[in-house]
Amino acid sequence: MAHKETEEGLAVLNDLRAALKSETRLGTSFNPDRLELDADGVLIFEAEVETVAQKKVALETAAAPPEITGIVDRVRVAPADQMGDAEIRAHLRAAYSQDPALAGLKIREYRGAGCETISDPPDPHGSIDYEVVDGIVTLNGTLCGLTTKRYIGVLAWWIPGSRDVINGMAVEPDEEDGADKIAGAVHLVLEKNPYLDAAQVKVGVRTRTVRLTGFLSSELQREMAENDAWCVFGVDTVINEIEIAIGK
Repeated sequence: MAHKETEEGLAVLNDLRAALKSETRLGTSFNPDRLELDADGVLIFEAEVETVAQKKVALETAAAPPEITGIVDRVRVAPADQMGDAEIRAHLRAAYSQDPALAGLKIREYRGAGCETISDPPDPHGSIDYEVVDGIVTLNGTLCGLTTKRYIGVLAWWIPGSRDVINGMAVEPDEEDGADKIAGAVHLVLEKNPYLDAAQVKVGVRTRTVRLTGFLSSELQREMAENDAWCVFGVDTVINEIEIAIGK
């Protein structure tokens, strides 16, 4: 009998539904499309949320019960703009091939069984392979640093039609992760955002929690900085203490 059909499994799911409903950061209208628990304690979680932050909060909430041993993540973000896969691919193509920070990487675009090489430098120091299916961007390839992997993932999230980003890029040689690596990636992402004065924002990281402090000129920029931090691979929580600098 599947775990989900047992009394214990049903109790776990009921408790999880209650926890998700009481999580204020998910909003009062949040309602999962599917919650199922198999015999091994693996949860199938399908839902649509408004932001990357809500996606991560929902997954963190779902992972909390000790009975849940793993999650099949089908939580998607409602796109800011409705885009077809071809349009999302075009944005990715431009973002990756025109960014000076990614020069020297071999870039390939996958479409079903087909593959098009977008950039093929003579002596590449890594590769980006991307595919888009139903608004979901899947990233593969090999890179030489975690910061670059995180930055490439955020570029995919910045495309307003993206519903999810699955970042499967490998880092070779293997690099030990830590708070300093996450902080470096957040700094880079803020600096690359043309709508922010990143020099006015300080980034602190403890484990996987990012704390943003400093000053920005508007509430919109403050929210933008927080959203950028949430989009960084490996960030579980963002504490936004940026102040609005009136008159500066």
